[in-house]
Amino acid sequence: MNKQTQYDRAYLKMAQTWGQLSYCERKKVGALIVKDRMIISDGYNGTPSGFENVCEDENYDTKWTVLHAEANAILKVASSTQSCKGATLYITLSPCKECSKLIHQSGIKRVVYATAYKDLSGVEFLKKAGVDVESFPLEKSE
Repeated sequence: MNKQTQYDRAYLKMAQTWGQLSYCERKKVGALIVKDRMIISDGYNGTPSGFENVCEDENYDTKWTVLHAEANAILKVASSTQSCKGATLYITLSPCKECSKLIHQSGIKRVVYATAYKDLSGVEFLKKAGVDVESFPLEKSE
C-alpha cells in the first residue's frame, strides 16, 4: 500500500469518527478538508449555529435547514484565514448536487469519499469541472 493510500484511509476514518458527532439520526456524515497534509477544517451534518440540534421532523424526514458535512467544513474555512484552493475533501458520503457546486467554487481539487450517495449527479458535476473524485470504501470494521 502506497503512502497516499495510507493517508486517504486515515483521513477518511477520521471523517467517519467526526461524523459520529452529528445529532442527525438518519445519516451521520463527516468531512475533513486537508491541505499540505494538514487538516484545515472539519464538519458534520447538522443544524446551523444557534438552532435546536434536531435534524429530522415528525415524519423522520431531514429538515431543510440541515447543513451537509462538506458545506459546514467549507463554511468554516470561509470564516477563517485559510483557503480551500488546492485542498482535498475527505467525506464519508459522496456529495450532492448543491454541495458539489460549493466544493468546485471553493477551489478544492480532490474529493475522496467512502460511500456513494443514491444520486451521483454531484460526483459527475465535479468530474466535469476537473475535480479529481475517488471512491475509497472503508471496511465495515474500520
